Amino acid sequence: MSDQNQPFFSIQRAYLKDLSLEQPNSPAIFLEQEMPTVEVQLDVAAERLADEIFEVAVIATVTAKIKDKVAFLVEGKQAGIFEIRNVPVEQLDPLIGIACPTIVYPYLRANVADAISRAGFQPIHLAEVNFQALYEQRLAQLAEQQAANGEAPASGIVMPDGSSAQTH
Repeated sequence: MSDQNQPFFSIQRAYLKDLSLEQPNSPAIFLEQEMPTVEVQLDVAAERLADEIFEVAVIATVTAKIKDKVAFLVEGKQAGIFEIRNVPVEQLDPLIGIACPTIVYPYLRANVADAISRAGFQPIHLAEVNFQALYEQRLAQLAEQQAANGEAPASGIVMPDGSSAQTH
């Protein structure tokens, strides 16, 4: 049997696609004594770049507030380019929605913590994420929406514009 038909999965590159930091109330916010409240939003996006090449990105938004004032807002988008060949269609979407973000996410965690630290705040280390649970939750939400709209099922990966990823 030829190796050409064997399933193949490889990360070609991991890179920081976007990182922004805002401190709208600095320097006055540094004089506050209270601990900030922190809100974290996480998302996954995917795009087919070529026949067997995909970009998968994990996007995090971290907002810290003291009372009603924003101490800082960090938005980061960590991406990876993955080569995926000879994988059955039914396994492609979970691979892109679970395995790829799991590989990329540690880089995002480090970059977000570093940006917050460099901004003069105690670094915030994002919690570990179970991307399988996140993926399954998205599939369930998507199935509910599609059933309500009478649509056929689609991918569990949500693109930045709110549409489903096109992996087939």
